[in-house]
Amino acid sequence: MTESAVNLEQIQLSPPPTALWSLERGISPIIGTAIHNGHHIRAEALDRMALDDAGRLREEDPFTAYAILDVPNRIVVHRSRFEIDLNRARDASVYLKPEQSWGLQVWQEPPSPAIIARALRVHDAYYAMLAQTLAGIEAEHGQFVLLDIHSYNHRRAGPGEAPTDPEQAPDINIGTFSMDRERWAHILDPFIATVGSLRFRGRFMDVRENVAFEGRGEQTRFVHEHFPQTGCAIAVEFKKFFMDEWTGEPDLEALDAMRAVIASAVPVLETALRAER
Repeated sequence: MTESAVNLEQIQLSPPPTALWSLERGISPIIGTAIHNGHHIRAEALDRMALDDAGRLREEDPFTAYAILDVPNRIVVHRSRFEIDLNRARDASVYLKPEQSWGLQVWQEPPSPAIIARALRVHDAYYAMLAQTLAGIEAEHGQFVLLDIHSYNHRRAGPGEAPTDPEQAPDINIGTFSMDRERWAHILDPFIATVGSLRFRGRFMDVRENVAFEGRGEQTRFVHEHFPQTGCAIAVEFKKFFMDEWTGEPDLEALDAMRAVIASAVPVLETALRAER
């Protein structure tokens, strides 16, 4: 890695409230995304929300932008998933009912049609940008791998309660639901082997496929639908071992380990893609 956790404050420095996302292009067929990293919400929507700042942060994916710092192509979204969830299908991307949002009552006053329409325009703009970006990488390299980085809670019962059974909550969950598994086995299998070969605090990372989540999000589905022969999208869910999910406090050593996992995979994925040519 070229940087360390001492730069964490810079990575989490809040972008302008008007920022939608940041895009950085590099010379590589590997792209990393952190589409739930954001925390910003338009004032017009925030005024109607019942869920407080801490409650929203608990269900967002803070620090996932840090995990992809060494990926040559990167997209980091700055809007909160509570304004618009870019990993949901368009018609379900604004949470209107508690069953869409882990039973949480998001709104004290329902969002107006105008607020919803403005949020949906962000959804449309994001996927238009993503399609154009991926088409450019495809044109340059022939194929690409998108690492769709997320995180998940494992202490939902409370900060002092027992965590989720580790049998149901691996350190790293790989989701492959929308993927043609046989088509992309030569990419996926080396990736899983690589991320599972790193040791952290005296043991190997627990990396398993389709346990806590199956990778049913909109972004991976979109990639596999629009780039079926050239785009491999892997949903990567880190258990929040890298932070306290109730206070938001990061564990800097664990964050560097999370970053190292993704950094180590980039050359492996590039080599796997070249081998198929």
